[in-house]
Amino acid sequence: MPKDIKENSFKIVLYAPEIPGNTGSIGRTCLALDIRLILIKPYGFDLDEKAVRRAGLDYWKHVDLVEYESFDDFFEKEQPEHLYFMTKFAEKSYFDADFRENSYLIFGRETKGLPDFVPEKYPDDSYKLPMFSEHVRSLNLSNAATAVAYEALRQLS
Repeated sequence: MPKDIKENSFKIVLYAPEIPGNTGSIGRTCLALDIRLILIKPYGFDLDEKAVRRAGLDYWKHVDLVEYESFDDFFEKEQPEHLYFMTKFAEKSYFDADFRENSYLIFGRETKGLPDFVPEKYPDDSYKLPMFSEHVRSLNLSNAATAVAYEALRQLS
């Protein structure tokens, strides 16, 4: 990956993750792509849990990890400009997203998704991953985050 991609890359943000294995797997993806993982509390687990470390393997200690107490804390300290909220309730596909440098790819908790204010406040910044079967309610968070991360990487490269 060209050096300038890393310096102006994107970040993955998890809001209130509930399943330690998903967070660990996403951490491994972040490490593989050399991007930052941002976690917004509350979590449904302790970051020291074995399940997080198992999914992240022995890589977890190398993940560029930043934690925030709340969405307000995140917005105040990061002051993000390019937001991409991933939700199954969005109208647009993530294939239509125009990922930019310093993007924040934001994913909600596994069972409840993003907070209710997101679609109201950020309708133009909300995207979904296509699903065509009526028998599937949602995709695994780790799989979704990885798919979107690689599309962002493709566009930025």
